[in-house]
Amino acid sequence: MSERLVVAGGGQAAFALVAKLRALGDRRPITLVSSEATHPYQRPPLSKKYLLGEADLERLKFRPESWYAENDVEVRLSTEVVSIDRAGRTVALSDGSTLSYGCLALATGATPRRLPAAIGGDLEGVFTVRDYLDADRLGIEMREGRRALVVGGGYIGLEAAAVARGRGLHVTVIEMADRILARVASPATATILKAIHIARGVDVREKTGLVRLVGENGRVTGAELTDGFVLPVDLVIAGIGVTANDGLARAAGLEVDNGIVVDAHARTSDPAIFAMGDCTVLPFGEARVRIESVQNAVDQAEAAAAVIAGGDAPYEPKPWFWSDQYDVKLQIAGFCMGFDDTLVRPGQREGSVSVWYFRDHRLIAVDAVNDAKAYVVGKKLIEMGRTPERAVLADPASDLKALTA
Repeated sequence: MSERLVVAGGGQAAFALVAKLRALGDRRPITLVSSEATHPYQRPPLSKKYLLGEADLERLKFRPESWYAENDVEVRLSTEVVSIDRAGRTVALSDGSTLSYGCLALATGATPRRLPAAIGGDLEGVFTVRDYLDADRLGIEMREGRRALVVGGGYIGLEAAAVARGRGLHVTVIEMADRILARVASPATATILKAIHIARGVDVREKTGLVRLVGENGRVTGAELTDGFVLPVDLVIAGIGVTANDGLARAAGLEVDNGIVVDAHARTSDPAIFAMGDCTVLPFGEARVRIESVQNAVDQAEAAAAVIAGGDAPYEPKPWFWSDQYDVKLQIAGFCMGFDDTLVRPGQREGSVSVWYFRDHRLIAVDAVNDAKAYVVGKKLIEMGRTPERAVLADPASDLKALTA
Protein backbone atom coordinates (compact mmCIF):
# COMPACT_ATOMS: atom_id res chain seq x y z
CA MET A 1 0.00 0.00 0.00
CA SER A 2 1.31 3.46 -0.89
CA GLU A 3 2.51 5.73 1.92
CA ARG A 4 1.79 8.79 -0.20
CA LEU A 5 -0.32 11.66 1.12
CA VAL A 6 -2.43 13.15 -1.64
CA VAL A 7 -3.81 16.63 -0.93
CA ALA A 8 -6.81 17.72 -3.00
CA GLY A 9 -6.76 21.52 -3.04
CA GLY A 10 -4.26 24.35 -3.25
CA GLY A 11 -5.44 26.96 -0.76
CA GLN A 12 -4.66 27.97 2.81
CA ALA A 13 -5.60 24.67 4.45
CA ALA A 14 -3.73 22.58 1.88
CA PHE A 15 -0.53 24.56 2.31
CA ALA A 16 -0.81 24.64 6.12
CA LEU A 17 -1.17 20.84 6.21
CA VAL A 18 1.86 20.22 4.01
CA ALA A 19 4.06 22.80 5.73
CA LYS A 20 3.22 21.49 9.20
CA LEU A 21 3.94 17.88 8.23
CA ARG A 22 7.38 18.84 7.00
CA ALA A 23 7.98 20.97 10.11
CA LEU A 24 7.14 17.92 12.21
CA GLY A 25 9.78 15.93 10.36
CA ASP A 26 7.32 13.74 8.46
CA ARG A 27 9.05 12.72 5.23
CA ARG A 28 6.35 10.66 3.51
CA PRO A 29 5.80 11.40 -0.19
CA ILE A 30 3.31 14.24 -0.71
CA THR A 31 1.48 15.23 -3.87
CA LEU A 32 -0.56 18.43 -3.80
CA VAL A 33 -3.18 18.66 -6.56
CA SER A 34 -4.44 22.18 -7.29
CA SER A 35 -6.92 23.37 -9.90
CA GLU A 36 -5.11 26.70 -10.13
CA ALA A 37 -2.22 27.53 -12.41
CA THR A 38 -0.01 28.92 -9.65
CA HIS A 39 1.37 27.73 -6.32
CA PRO A 40 -0.67 28.30 -3.13
CA TYR A 41 -1.27 31.91 -2.12
CA GLN A 42 -3.28 33.98 0.38
CA ARG A 43 -6.88 34.62 -0.66
CA PRO A 44 -8.20 37.25 1.82
CA PRO A 45 -6.06 40.07 0.32
CA LEU A 46 -7.60 39.45 -3.12
CA SER A 47 -10.64 41.54 -2.18
CA LYS A 48 -8.53 44.14 -0.35
CA LYS A 49 -4.87 44.98 -0.99
CA TYR A 50 -4.65 43.02 -4.25
CA LEU A 51 -7.64 44.81 -5.78
CA LEU A 52 -6.27 48.14 -4.57
CA GLY A 53 -2.95 47.41 -6.26
CA GLU A 54 -1.05 47.34 -2.96
CA ALA A 55 0.12 43.70 -3.28
CA ASP A 56 0.93 41.54 -6.30
CA LEU A 57 0.49 37.78 -6.66
CA GLU A 58 4.12 36.93 -5.87
CA ARG A 59 3.84 38.77 -2.58
CA LEU A 60 0.70 36.75 -1.70
CA LYS A 61 2.36 33.35 -2.20
CA PHE A 62 2.99 31.43 1.01
CA ARG A 63 6.42 30.23 -0.16
CA PRO A 64 8.48 30.57 -3.35
CA GLU A 65 8.13 27.71 -5.82
CA SER A 66 11.58 26.41 -4.85
CA TRP A 67 10.31 25.59 -1.35
CA TYR A 68 8.18 22.72 -2.66
CA ALA A 69 11.08 20.99 -4.42
CA GLU A 70 13.36 21.57 -1.45
CA ASN A 71 10.79 19.89 0.80
CA ASP A 72 9.97 17.00 -1.55
CA VAL A 73 6.41 18.15 -2.22
CA GLU A 74 5.18 17.34 -5.70
CA VAL A 75 2.73 19.97 -6.99
CA ARG A 76 0.31 19.26 -9.82
CA LEU A 77 -1.13 22.57 -11.04
CA SER A 78 -4.16 23.12 -13.30
CA THR A 79 -5.33 19.67 -12.23
CA GLU A 80 -8.20 18.39 -10.08
CA VAL A 81 -9.03 15.23 -8.20
CA VAL A 82 -12.21 14.09 -9.97
CA SER A 83 -13.00 10.84 -8.14
CA ILE A 84 -11.91 8.69 -5.21
CA ASP A 85 -11.68 4.92 -5.14
CA ARG A 86 -11.77 4.29 -1.41
CA ALA A 87 -11.43 0.51 -1.68
CA GLY A 88 -8.36 0.72 -3.91
CA ARG A 89 -7.07 3.89 -2.23
CA THR A 90 -6.54 5.71 -5.48
CA VAL A 91 -7.72 9.03 -6.90
CA ALA A 92 -8.40 9.86 -10.53
CA LEU A 93 -7.17 13.23 -11.80
CA SER A 94 -8.57 15.51 -14.47
CA ASP A 95 -5.53 14.89 -16.69
CA GLY A 96 -6.45 11.19 -16.93
CA SER A 97 -3.81 9.93 -14.50
CA THR A 98 -4.31 8.19 -11.15
CA LEU A 99 -2.50 8.40 -7.82
CA SER A 100 -2.43 5.83 -5.04
CA TYR A 101 -2.57 7.08 -1.48
CA GLY A 102 -2.04 5.84 2.03
CA CYS A 103 -3.72 8.98 3.30
CA LEU A 104 -5.92 11.46 1.46
CA ALA A 105 -6.60 15.04 2.55
CA LEU A 106 -9.53 17.03 1.17
CA ALA A 107 -8.86 20.77 1.33
CA THR A 108 -11.30 21.67 -1.42
CA GLY A 109 -12.52 24.93 0.08
CA ALA A 110 -15.74 26.70 -0.88
CA THR A 111 -17.14 28.45 -3.95
CA PRO A 112 -18.87 31.85 -3.92
CA ARG A 113 -22.55 31.65 -4.82
CA ARG A 114 -23.31 33.27 -8.16
CA LEU A 115 -26.41 35.20 -9.07
CA PRO A 116 -28.74 32.91 -11.07
CA ALA A 117 -28.62 33.18 -14.85
CA ALA A 118 -32.42 33.44 -14.80
CA ILE A 119 -32.16 36.92 -13.26
CA GLY A 120 -29.20 38.09 -15.34
CA GLY A 121 -26.34 36.62 -13.35
CA ASP A 122 -24.62 35.49 -16.55
CA LEU A 123 -24.37 39.00 -18.00
CA GLU A 124 -20.94 40.47 -18.60
CA GLY A 125 -19.95 42.77 -15.74
CA VAL A 126 -21.28 40.51 -12.95
CA PHE A 127 -18.57 39.24 -10.60
CA THR A 128 -17.68 37.03 -7.67
CA VAL A 129 -14.15 36.84 -6.25
CA ARG A 130 -12.65 33.43 -5.48
CA ASP A 131 -9.19 33.50 -7.05
CA TYR A 132 -6.66 35.98 -8.42
CA LEU A 133 -8.08 35.70 -11.95
CA ASP A 134 -11.50 36.82 -10.65
CA ALA A 135 -9.81 39.73 -8.88
CA ASP A 136 -7.87 40.65 -12.03
CA ARG A 137 -11.06 40.76 -14.10
CA LEU A 138 -12.86 42.83 -11.48
CA GLY A 139 -9.91 45.18 -11.05
CA ILE A 140 -10.01 46.09 -14.76
CA GLU A 141 -13.67 47.08 -14.37
CA MET A 142 -13.19 49.18 -11.23
CA ARG A 143 -12.64 52.57 -12.81
CA GLU A 144 -13.27 55.89 -11.12
CA GLY A 145 -16.74 57.32 -11.65
CA ARG A 146 -18.40 54.01 -12.58
CA ARG A 147 -21.47 52.70 -10.73
CA ALA A 148 -21.14 49.48 -8.76
CA LEU A 149 -23.91 47.44 -7.17
CA VAL A 150 -22.92 45.08 -4.34
CA VAL A 151 -25.50 42.36 -3.72
CA GLY A 152 -25.24 41.17 -0.12
CA GLY A 153 -24.41 43.01 3.07
CA GLY A 154 -22.13 40.45 4.70
CA TYR A 155 -18.43 40.94 5.32
CA ILE A 156 -17.43 40.00 1.75
CA GLY A 157 -19.93 42.47 0.28
CA LEU A 158 -18.89 45.27 2.64
CA GLU A 159 -15.20 44.71 1.93
CA ALA A 160 -15.92 44.86 -1.81
CA ALA A 161 -17.88 48.07 -1.29
CA ALA A 162 -14.98 49.61 0.63
CA VAL A 163 -12.49 48.76 -2.12
CA ALA A 164 -14.82 50.10 -4.82
CA ARG A 165 -15.26 53.39 -2.96
CA GLY A 166 -11.50 53.54 -2.42
CA ARG A 167 -11.08 53.37 -6.20
CA GLY A 168 -13.56 56.17 -6.77
CA LEU A 169 -16.67 54.26 -7.81
CA HIS A 170 -20.23 55.15 -6.85
CA VAL A 171 -21.39 52.22 -4.73
CA THR A 172 -24.80 50.87 -3.69
CA VAL A 173 -25.10 47.91 -1.31
CA ILE A 174 -28.40 46.02 -1.13
CA GLU A 175 -29.31 43.53 1.59
CA MET A 176 -32.54 41.52 1.63
CA ALA A 177 -32.54 41.07 5.42
CA ASP A 178 -33.66 43.74 7.89
CA ARG A 179 -30.04 44.80 8.32
CA ILE A 180 -26.54 44.15 7.06
CA LEU A 181 -24.50 41.40 8.76
CA ALA A 182 -27.73 39.77 9.94
CA ARG A 183 -26.25 36.25 9.90
CA VAL A 184 -22.86 36.96 11.41
CA ALA A 185 -23.00 39.91 13.81
CA SER A 186 -25.15 41.80 16.29
CA PRO A 187 -27.36 44.78 15.45
CA ALA A 188 -24.85 46.94 17.34
CA THR A 189 -21.93 45.91 15.12
CA ALA A 190 -24.09 46.26 12.01
CA THR A 191 -25.09 49.80 13.02
CA ILE A 192 -21.45 50.79 13.56
CA LEU A 193 -20.29 49.47 10.18
CA LYS A 194 -23.29 50.83 8.33
CA ALA A 195 -22.50 54.31 9.64
CA ILE A 196 -18.87 53.94 8.50
CA HIS A 197 -19.95 53.10 4.95
CA ILE A 198 -22.59 55.83 4.76
CA ALA A 199 -20.04 58.40 5.98
CA ARG A 200 -17.86 57.44 3.02
CA GLY A 201 -20.66 57.85 0.50
CA VAL A 202 -21.97 54.30 0.09
CA ASP A 203 -25.72 53.98 -0.49
CA VAL A 204 -26.73 51.14 1.89
CA ARG A 205 -30.23 49.78 1.26
CA GLU A 206 -31.55 47.22 3.72
CA LYS A 207 -34.75 45.20 3.28
CA THR A 208 -34.00 45.45 -0.43
CA GLY A 209 -33.47 42.54 -2.76
CA LEU A 210 -32.64 42.04 -6.40
CA VAL A 211 -35.49 41.18 -8.80
CA ARG A 212 -33.33 40.96 -11.91
CA LEU A 213 -30.43 42.48 -13.76
CA VAL A 214 -31.01 44.06 -17.13
CA GLY A 215 -28.49 44.51 -19.90
CA GLU A 216 -27.70 45.58 -23.42
CA ASN A 217 -25.67 43.51 -25.88
CA GLY A 218 -24.95 40.96 -23.15
CA ARG A 219 -23.58 43.56 -20.70
CA VAL A 220 -25.25 44.55 -17.42
CA THR A 221 -26.65 48.09 -17.42
CA GLY A 222 -29.20 48.13 -14.62
CA ALA A 223 -30.75 46.38 -11.65
CA GLU A 224 -34.44 46.15 -10.81
CA LEU A 225 -34.84 46.09 -7.03
CA THR A 226 -37.66 44.77 -4.86
CA ASP A 227 -38.65 48.31 -3.87
CA GLY A 228 -39.47 48.99 -7.54
CA PHE A 229 -36.41 51.14 -8.12
CA VAL A 230 -34.36 50.52 -11.28
CA LEU A 231 -30.74 51.33 -10.56
CA PRO A 232 -28.32 52.13 -13.42
CA VAL A 233 -25.12 50.10 -12.92
CA ASP A 234 -21.84 49.45 -14.72
CA LEU A 235 -20.82 46.40 -12.72
CA VAL A 236 -22.26 44.07 -10.08
CA ILE A 237 -20.43 42.22 -7.31
CA ALA A 238 -22.19 39.28 -5.67
CA GLY A 239 -21.40 38.77 -1.99
CA ILE A 240 -24.13 36.27 -1.16
CA GLY A 241 -22.15 33.61 0.65
CA VAL A 242 -20.30 30.46 -0.34
CA THR A 243 -21.05 26.78 -0.87
CA ALA A 244 -18.76 24.12 0.58
CA ASN A 245 -17.01 22.08 -2.10
CA ASP A 246 -18.15 18.70 -0.80
CA GLY A 247 -19.19 17.09 -4.11
CA LEU A 248 -16.05 14.95 -4.38
CA ALA A 249 -16.60 13.60 -0.86
CA ARG A 250 -20.31 13.00 -1.48
CA ALA A 251 -19.62 11.05 -4.66
CA ALA A 252 -17.15 8.89 -2.73
CA GLY A 253 -19.81 8.02 -0.14
CA LEU A 254 -18.36 10.08 2.71
CA GLU A 255 -20.71 11.73 5.20
CA VAL A 256 -21.58 15.29 4.16
CA ASP A 257 -23.96 17.85 5.65
CA ASN A 258 -23.49 21.23 3.99
CA GLY A 259 -19.81 20.37 4.08
CA ILE A 260 -17.63 17.33 4.70
CA VAL A 261 -18.34 16.00 8.19
CA VAL A 262 -15.18 15.45 10.25
CA ASP A 263 -14.44 14.52 13.85
CA ALA A 264 -12.22 16.39 16.31
CA HIS A 265 -9.15 14.87 14.59
CA ALA A 266 -10.24 16.12 11.12
CA ARG A 267 -11.05 12.56 10.04
CA THR A 268 -13.96 11.95 7.71
CA SER A 269 -16.21 8.89 7.92
CA ASP A 270 -13.32 7.04 6.21
CA PRO A 271 -10.35 6.90 8.62
CA ALA A 272 -7.86 7.10 5.71
CA ILE A 273 -9.35 10.40 4.52
CA PHE A 274 -9.01 13.73 6.32
CA ALA A 275 -10.61 17.07 5.50
CA MET A 276 -9.88 20.60 6.65
CA GLY A 277 -10.78 24.23 6.02
CA ASP A 278 -13.88 25.86 4.56
CA CYS A 279 -15.17 22.58 3.10
CA THR A 280 -15.63 20.94 6.52
CA VAL A 281 -18.32 20.65 9.16
CA LEU A 282 -16.59 20.16 12.50
CA PRO A 283 -17.47 19.74 16.19
CA PHE A 284 -17.75 23.00 18.15
CA GLY A 285 -19.09 22.50 21.66
CA GLU A 286 -22.36 20.65 21.32
CA ALA A 287 -22.87 21.74 17.72
CA ARG A 288 -21.45 20.98 14.29
CA VAL A 289 -20.47 24.10 12.36
CA ARG A 290 -18.63 25.37 9.33
CA ILE A 291 -16.08 28.02 10.26
CA GLU A 292 -15.11 30.03 7.18
CA SER A 293 -11.87 31.68 8.23
CA VAL A 294 -8.13 31.64 7.67
CA GLN A 295 -7.62 30.85 11.36
CA ASN A 296 -9.70 27.69 11.17
CA ALA A 297 -8.14 26.58 7.89
CA VAL A 298 -4.63 26.86 9.37
CA ASP A 299 -5.31 25.53 12.86
CA GLN A 300 -7.47 22.61 11.72
CA ALA A 301 -4.96 21.66 9.02
CA GLU A 302 -2.04 21.80 11.47
CA ALA A 303 -3.97 19.69 13.97
CA ALA A 304 -4.68 17.17 11.20
CA ALA A 305 -0.99 17.15 10.27
CA ALA A 306 -0.07 16.23 13.84
CA VAL A 307 -2.54 13.33 13.75
CA ILE A 308 -1.30 12.12 10.36
CA ALA A 309 2.25 12.25 11.74
CA GLY A 310 1.22 9.95 14.59
CA GLY A 311 -0.32 12.17 17.26
CA ASP A 312 -3.81 11.97 18.74
CA ALA A 313 -4.57 15.44 20.12
CA PRO A 314 -8.03 16.73 19.12
CA TYR A 315 -8.55 20.08 17.45
CA GLU A 316 -10.29 22.56 19.77
CA PRO A 317 -11.39 25.57 17.70
CA LYS A 318 -10.56 29.01 19.08
CA PRO A 319 -12.09 31.14 16.33
CA TRP A 320 -10.90 34.59 15.36
CA PHE A 321 -11.58 36.63 12.25
CA TRP A 322 -10.84 40.02 10.81
CA SER A 323 -12.21 42.40 8.20
CA ASP A 324 -10.49 45.47 6.73
CA GLN A 325 -12.80 48.18 5.41
CA TYR A 326 -11.30 51.58 4.49
CA ASP A 327 -9.02 52.54 7.42
CA VAL A 328 -11.19 50.49 9.79
CA LYS A 329 -9.96 47.18 11.18
CA LEU A 330 -12.60 44.91 12.63
CA GLN A 331 -11.14 42.09 14.74
CA ILE A 332 -13.41 39.33 15.99
CA ALA A 333 -12.61 36.86 18.77
CA GLY A 334 -14.85 33.90 19.49
CA PHE A 335 -17.98 32.74 17.69
CA CYS A 336 -21.19 34.70 18.30
CA MET A 337 -23.53 31.84 17.33
CA GLY A 338 -26.53 31.75 19.67
CA PHE A 339 -25.80 35.01 21.53
CA ASP A 340 -28.66 36.40 23.61
CA ASP A 341 -27.17 39.67 24.86
CA THR A 342 -24.57 42.27 23.88
CA LEU A 343 -22.74 45.16 25.51
CA VAL A 344 -21.17 48.08 23.64
CA ARG A 345 -17.98 49.50 25.13
CA PRO A 346 -16.54 52.78 23.81
CA GLY A 347 -12.81 52.65 23.16
CA GLN A 348 -10.22 55.06 24.46
CA ARG A 349 -9.35 56.39 21.00
CA GLU A 350 -11.68 58.27 18.70
CA GLY A 351 -13.51 55.86 16.44
CA SER A 352 -12.72 52.79 18.53
CA VAL A 353 -15.51 50.66 20.01
CA SER A 354 -16.13 47.04 20.91
CA VAL A 355 -19.21 44.84 21.11
CA TRP A 356 -19.19 42.01 23.66
CA TYR A 357 -21.44 38.98 23.14
CA PHE A 358 -22.99 36.78 25.82
CA ARG A 359 -24.95 33.55 25.90
CA ASP A 360 -26.54 32.51 29.19
CA HIS A 361 -24.52 35.30 30.89
CA ARG A 362 -21.23 33.83 29.56
CA LEU A 363 -18.86 35.77 27.31
CA ILE A 364 -18.59 34.05 23.91
CA ALA A 365 -17.32 36.65 21.43
CA VAL A 366 -16.02 40.20 20.93
CA ASP A 367 -16.15 42.49 17.88
CA ALA A 368 -13.45 45.16 18.16
CA VAL A 369 -13.54 48.12 15.77
CA ASN A 370 -10.15 49.87 15.70
CA ASP A 371 -9.66 48.63 19.26
CA ALA A 372 -6.81 46.12 19.40
CA LYS A 373 -6.75 46.10 23.19
CA ALA A 374 -10.39 45.01 23.42
CA TYR A 375 -9.72 42.28 20.88
CA VAL A 376 -6.63 40.91 22.65
CA VAL A 377 -8.25 40.98 26.09
CA GLY A 378 -11.54 39.58 24.82
CA LYS A 379 -9.79 36.72 23.02
CA LYS A 380 -7.82 35.84 26.13
CA LEU A 381 -10.90 35.96 28.37
CA ILE A 382 -12.83 33.66 26.03
CA GLU A 383 -9.95 31.17 25.90
CA MET A 384 -9.70 31.29 29.70
CA GLY A 385 -13.45 30.72 30.02
CA ARG A 386 -13.76 33.87 32.10
CA THR A 387 -16.67 36.35 32.00
CA PRO A 388 -15.96 39.79 33.53
CA GLU A 389 -18.50 41.83 35.44
CA ARG A 390 -20.70 43.84 33.10
CA ALA A 391 -20.27 47.02 35.11
CA VAL A 392 -16.52 46.85 34.60
CA LEU A 393 -16.88 46.24 30.86
CA ALA A 394 -19.40 49.04 30.49
CA ASP A 395 -17.03 51.58 32.07
CA PRO A 396 -14.66 52.86 29.36
CA ALA A 397 -12.28 54.07 32.07
CA SER A 398 -11.77 50.57 33.49
CA ASP A 399 -8.50 48.75 32.82
CA LEU A 400 -9.28 45.93 30.43
CA LYS A 401 -5.89 44.26 30.88
CA ALA A 402 -6.58 43.81 34.57
CA LEU A 403 -9.45 41.49 33.69
CA THR A 404 -7.02 38.78 32.56
CA ALA A 405 -4.77 38.98 35.60
